[in-house]
Amino acid sequence: MKKILAFASAALAFGAQANAADLYQPEPVPQVVEQPVLASASGWYLRGDVSYDIMKMKGAHYYQGSNSLVNDFDSASLNNTGNLGIGIGYQVNDYLRVDKTFDYMFSTKFRGSTSGVCGSTGAKCTSRDVSHFSAYSLMANAYVDIYKWGMFTPYVGFGLGGTYVKWDKLKNTNDDGTTIHGGKDSWRFTYALMAGTSVDVTCQVKADLGYRYRHIAGGNMFGYKLNGGPGSDKGFDIHEFRTGVRYQFGDTCQTAYLPPAEIPNATQPVFK
Repeated sequence: MKKILAFASAALAFGAQANAADLYQPEPVPQVVEQPVLASASGWYLRGDVSYDIMKMKGAHYYQGSNSLVNDFDSASLNNTGNLGIGIGYQVNDYLRVDKTFDYMFSTKFRGSTSGVCGSTGAKCTSRDVSHFSAYSLMANAYVDIYKWGMFTPYVGFGLGGTYVKWDKLKNTNDDGTTIHGGKDSWRFTYALMAGTSVDVTCQVKADLGYRYRHIAGGNMFGYKLNGGPGSDKGFDIHEFRTGVRYQFGDTCQTAYLPPAEIPNATQPVFK
């Protein structure tokens, strides 16, 4: 009887080991994590700007009596004015961008005065000179975005181009009456220095707050009339306080990547 019980116990133990061997635990299937594809912007952008321009006229001169006698204006100044600008540009990388811009400067008033002699007696007199000035510019610009600090990106820039200056008729009034000189138009060499800050409004829209110094070279101002003229201005230094908007083409929004949640292995054992 003891032999039979011992044999039965051994058989049960062997069977349990066999069943444990047949119980197969499959290898967990590794999860394939797809990395996010971040949309890259095309780099192209449009811009629009408005500015308040402080005009500094460097002076003016004119011929009097003959082409060998050149006199400076006693005074020559322009009223401050405004400017509208549009442009298209390209963001080369995180630090460099370039654009081409067209700017229109609103008409502003010129006031000046000269000293001379009037009448048959040759008495000294002072004239009062009035005209209007307007201009538009075509510029090629480059900017360095210095550092991105949150939503703010300070920058500096430099521009080269030309400005088409349009002078209206000049009215010269003294004791002898008023003489009207025809105004002159001409293209002038122009350069600019910029500094400011871009502000992220949305992924594709940036506000631009900045300052621009623009120098326009001198040129013809008015023509000859009644023994006076022609005259020329000596150029302009313009201090512009600007605000604008840039719109970036392409989907520049980059959503933060969140890895998928871990799913516990719920695969049931497979019995062989």
